Amino acid sequence: MRSPLTKSRNLPPFVAVLLLSLVGCGSESDPVLEETFERLYTIQPTVDITIQNRDGAVLVYGSNTDEMRVHATKKAYSRMRLKQIAIDVSVQLSSVSINVKRPPKLKWALFDRSGTVDCTIVVPATANISQLRLDAGEVLVDGMHGPSVHAWLGDGRMIAHNCFSYDWWDSGTFSVQANIAQGNGWAFLPSEAAFHLVAETAYGRIGNDFDDPAVARPAFAEAAKIDMLVNGGGKAAIKVGTTNGDIKIVEANP
Repeated sequence: MRSPLTKSRNLPPFVAVLLLSLVGCGSESDPVLEETFERLYTIQPTVDITIQNRDGAVLVYGSNTDEMRVHATKKAYSRMRLKQIAIDVSVQLSSVSINVKRPPKLKWALFDRSGTVDCTIVVPATANISQLRLDAGEVLVDGMHGPSVHAWLGDGRMIAHNCFSYDWWDSGTFSVQANIAQGNGWAFLPSEAAFHLVAETAYGRIGNDFDDPAVARPAFAEAAKIDMLVNGGGKAAIKVGTTNGDIKIVEANP
């Protein structure tokens, strides 16, 4: 039997050059350069915030403060690319925008080496996040209790934690809606929580600790769906939908 090395000798010259180029493009020996950006701003507790990033992470934490702290770590493979990444922060009386600007991907590049940015942002918990957009990476929203949070993620992982409360003194209404094109969704809710639950998947299964055994569907059957009132329903609404993926509603005891 001829070895793969023997066979490769018969490849046309341009194919051999292409293979060598592919090996070199993803070399792990290329150093990753980093640069840190950190700023502190005084803002209104009810300010409207928009955040945009392309690749990396956006971690937002709500706090009992009237300040906004932005900490970003820029990463790139060249000093020139690193300098081309900009963190544009605009602070107005009633609005704040944070926009990560990166150089465009090289037109003929096989790999996107234009860099990534990881942002950690601490804001007043009562602020409104009208837009949080990340193309690829990780999104975390923790401890926000403002009017609304709207977050969009193209590819990666998104987590929302402690953004509403079931304490007895809370009398307001709230709703949570998650739409997933491809991927799995989990919701962890207290055992005593009262809410209207709607969960639906076109191609997947639904597991629900607040109901009977998991809802599953055989291949080519209609979409799996549950629509129920948990502990009487109350004023909360939880909606989770995915086109291709599983959904798990978890009864989380303290």
